[in-house]
Amino acid sequence: MITGTITILIIVVVIGSILYGHRLVKTEKSDAVFGNPERAKGGIHWVVVGTCFLLFAWLYYSWDIAKAFYPRSANELCQVAKVNESLLSLKYLFPIEERSHKSTALIKRENINISKKITEIQNSSDLKNQDKEIFLNLLNKTRQTIPLLTNENYLETETKNTINELTNRIKELKDNFPKDSFPPRLSDEEENKRIEAVKKQLGWGATGMEVPPLPESKIKEYKNALNDDQDLEMTYIKEIKKLGQRIEYESIFPPNALDEMENAIRAFDSVQKKEQGSIRIKDVLLFPAGTIVASGPTCAEDGPGRWLPKPSDTFRIFGDLLKPSVGFKMIPLFWYEMMGVNRIVGFILPDWIADILPGKYPVHTSDGNVEPNFKSKVLDVVTGEFEAFKIPVPMGHIWDSFLRVFIGLMLGVIFGVPLGIFMGLNRFAKGFFDPLVELYRPVPPLAWAPLVITVFGIDNLGKVFLLFMVSFSIMIISARAGASGTQLSKIHAAHSLGASRWQILRHVIFPNSLPEILTGLRVAVGMCWGTLVAAEFLAGTTGIGFVENVARKYMQYEVIWITIFVMGMLGLLFDITLRKIIDKTTPWHGKG
Repeated sequence: MITGTITILIIVVVIGSILYGHRLVKTEKSDAVFGNPERAKGGIHWVVVGTCFLLFAWLYYSWDIAKAFYPRSANELCQVAKVNESLLSLKYLFPIEERSHKSTALIKRENINISKKITEIQNSSDLKNQDKEIFLNLLNKTRQTIPLLTNENYLETETKNTINELTNRIKELKDNFPKDSFPPRLSDEEENKRIEAVKKQLGWGATGMEVPPLPESKIKEYKNALNDDQDLEMTYIKEIKKLGQRIEYESIFPPNALDEMENAIRAFDSVQKKEQGSIRIKDVLLFPAGTIVASGPTCAEDGPGRWLPKPSDTFRIFGDLLKPSVGFKMIPLFWYEMMGVNRIVGFILPDWIADILPGKYPVHTSDGNVEPNFKSKVLDVVTGEFEAFKIPVPMGHIWDSFLRVFIGLMLGVIFGVPLGIFMGLNRFAKGFFDPLVELYRPVPPLAWAPLVITVFGIDNLGKVFLLFMVSFSIMIISARAGASGTQLSKIHAAHSLGASRWQILRHVIFPNSLPEILTGLRVAVGMCWGTLVAAEFLAGTTGIGFVENVARKYMQYEVIWITIFVMGMLGLLFDITLRKIIDKTTPWHGKG
């Protein structure tokens, strides 16, 4: 019900947004010509259309719309699949879904193979004439076995009776299939008898006579007489034997032996398609790129519905993963915990603050007591060993990944931007640091991951350092490009006005470098997210990459898509934030 309502709402919103967009175009200013950046501003209604399009595609290709509007359609298609599966082996022999009879196609193919092999042997200059004669004789005898299989005179009476019996059963099935009372319910005893009968039922399709395709004794005699160095002769013997065995075991029948059965199968196939009714239209329209297929006694989804989870199921599982009582591996995706301020203070303040204070730490007295002094009290503060009130602090897989990316990115900005500007302004810095940066920058982050994790461990330090390496090189390149690209006329103007080096750097070079730096920051965000997931794949006990890796092992497709969605939303959040920062800090960019 909810999915159906959302689908209708999406269609209404898309139509409304498109109509609003067309009406907005008519009210634009006449001077907003093509190429004017003002034409690209706004457009929230098109954002809505794009979002709705993605959601509708997800609903449609995951078959959630089919599930919402026709909840019994999957069960009906399962019954159709079981009927089609029962006809599959019979249709295999007849030109119902192929262009010709299976027997005809097999005979045509094997005759071509035999003719090619005869020509190859006749034209071979490496074979002796007596060997050629033996091989050609074997191939001609192999070809002569085909008429034995297609001659109706060699078809045994028992086989004919079996074919007639099966044909009558198919005709009876065709007559009873449209009836509402079909199939009749069997008792437990009858069902057991049916199962036993199926187990004992003889396979049909063989001619019932043993036709030796090749004189085995002569082949063995010739093969045993060959020397070890006669590899060519041995190869031809194996190929000729394979030809004969294929003809022996293939489904070749006399041309008119199965006409009645073919007509019965065609009639039943027509009836069962007619009985499907509207389910065929539902299958075409609401089950794109696949359908429900029979898999033994059960049915399964074959298509995007198998690996693309339904939004209704995905959001339900996402809600469970957010709960602290469920989570993923006993950790929620995103929640909070009450943490004392003392732990936060102990994490921020370094312990050496207490060490540099004058005096000594207290020593216990003879009666076994320890009297604290000022130095020990400061140590308790910087280590967080004091009582304080608690505040809610985020925690969970999403928060861990977010924090790692944020810290690694900020460290890359803090160290990369000054070094990049320095390299853009100083030939020593450029010559000294450029080889070092360019040596590791082209190396993919995944190549560094095993080494970094081995050195720094699987904890947060290794992952943060790897992200720092990624963002550091990007920020150096972008800052250097911005600094070296500053217009010389602006620098000369600042010099003529009496500006100092620091003032030129602060008011001229850095503002001109800022657009390049912020663009590099946007690139670094995407690289950091991709690297983080790979690092958490390799080693980790928390984080989005860890969740996806575990879900992949257990084929939990819903959880995999949830992690992809979360990573995309977090990346989008970072990018939107950076866009706002760019608009606020560089309002002049692109307007000069």
